[in-house]
Amino acid sequence: MTDFKTCITKKLGYKYPDTAIIVFCKAPIAGQVKTRLMPWLSAEQAVEAHKTLTHHVLSSLSKYQLCHIQFWCSPDTRHSFFSQCAQRYDVSLHQQQGQDLGERMHHAISCALASSSKVLLIGTDCPSLTIEDFEVAINGLNKENDILFSPAEDGGYVMVGMIKPQPLVFLNMTWGHENVFNNSQSRATQAGLNLIQTRQHWDVDTFSDWQRFMKESAQRFLTTKNKINSRTKF
Repeated sequence: MTDFKTCITKKLGYKYPDTAIIVFCKAPIAGQVKTRLMPWLSAEQAVEAHKTLTHHVLSSLSKYQLCHIQFWCSPDTRHSFFSQCAQRYDVSLHQQQGQDLGERMHHAISCALASSSKVLLIGTDCPSLTIEDFEVAINGLNKENDILFSPAEDGGYVMVGMIKPQPLVFLNMTWGHENVFNNSQSRATQAGLNLIQTRQHWDVDTFSDWQRFMKESAQRFLTTKNKINSRTKF
């Protein structure tokens, strides 16, 4: 676990030092991650897909140094993959706590807001989130806006942001269905919270989503390669 002093030290040099981004991640154990990619992928291949997506988001966030990244791990921080990520990227490790997803998110956000003015929470399976999306979210959270959602194509959401803990959005909720975003939005509105919504995203839940990610990754690689080649031509 990273102590408070280390977290504060790591904030120096960030573009948004008052902000923290929480990344939720499960331990890469066969049969427990990305199970909806099976049987098209084996359990071991699904683990590798999970790792690939995790590296994608951590690499992007670390590269641009927007703010401190808190890597919240489940069931705990002891898996070697988590320590490898902590060595490779500028992240601190934290253990998720709570009986369900809502309790775990509420706990993590509450902890992060103890040392940050703004907090964003994401998972590791939304490769469509860009650095521009994070900056829009960070700048959108202010005294006038209490909570932010980035909805997903499947009816959930891929990012939530807050300036204060809002337990009513997380506790006693049902998860994993097509009305998660609508239900969360309704709860926030009924509580009188000022809510902002960013653009819609897609995440990797099914095998077709995984194929989409691989195709777009290949396209990005070719685009980058062509740009480099054009710069080196005389």
